[in-house]
Amino acid sequence: MTGLGTCRSGDVITATFVLFAGVCVFSCSSPAPKPVLPAVSRDAFADKWTDRKVVLLGLGDSITDGFGASEGHGYFDMLTQNPKGDSPDMIGVTLSAVIANLKVHNFSMSYSTSVEHLSHQISKLPVFPSDTFGIVCVTSGGNDCIHDYGRTPPRDGAMYGAALDQARPWIAAFEMRLKAILDGVDKAFPGGCEIFLANIYDPTDGVGDIEHCGLPLPRWPDGLKILGEMNGVITRAASARKNVHVVDIRSAFLGHGIHCRDRRNPYYHKDDPSYWYYENLEDPNDIGYDAIRRLYLREIARVFESIGPAAPTKE
Repeated sequence: MTGLGTCRSGDVITATFVLFAGVCVFSCSSPAPKPVLPAVSRDAFADKWTDRKVVLLGLGDSITDGFGASEGHGYFDMLTQNPKGDSPDMIGVTLSAVIANLKVHNFSMSYSTSVEHLSHQISKLPVFPSDTFGIVCVTSGGNDCIHDYGRTPPRDGAMYGAALDQARPWIAAFEMRLKAILDGVDKAFPGGCEIFLANIYDPTDGVGDIEHCGLPLPRWPDGLKILGEMNGVITRAASARKNVHVVDIRSAFLGHGIHCRDRRNPYYHKDDPSYWYYENLEDPNDIGYDAIRRLYLREIARVFESIGPAAPTKE
């Protein structure tokens, strides 16, 4: 995953890293400011949530797999364990602190699209016992946009370079797959689950000039339109189900991409123009993963507080 990203193949990355470092000086050069990250209420993690058996399940692409993160700094890892040197405001703010009987499974896989999420991950999910509740974190759809980075004609699961009208059938196919993914998760948890589905971020900060990212990517005139349609699919999927909740990483990351130091950009953050993407552009760096961790924890805590009797017993 994600967004209007770039290729991860080793030969291209090796050949173009210097170009990336040189061209993206407006976003990556000079000492980075201290990031201002989403706040998470410590009060929400002060007391035990449940004694029930709970499975934390990761599904999807490289964001949930933690590609590019320092050891222990992937967002999914940090949901349950503070990494070494974690921010003081996050110490003890983990799911392990509030769920005593928690097991963790991460089925996500880097490089994967929604096609593989359905065929390789959902198809292999076990059916968990009926006394087990699921907290399911999903990142899907970003790689459907970017594979094969304009090197081959666009197609379903690899839409980079497509015109919007050309991509509409593939967007519709993603919508059907996402429905099947969510159906599969529900079936895997007869004891109930809450699904937290991230939307797709935009490393161009709303500009759509992916060709200026410093890597050899062709222009994609309809890229932002297609990204918007894909995020619309994710929003509709969540709206159609009471137990699916959007984790809005797109909004949080705007102003932290390749235009993060551009004061003319409408998403410029004067108090924090830090850069949140890994060197391959399509995955987060450690700051970005920290932001995603916080967004997931905040949404999970909100849902556990709001669903009341539908949640695992909260004492």
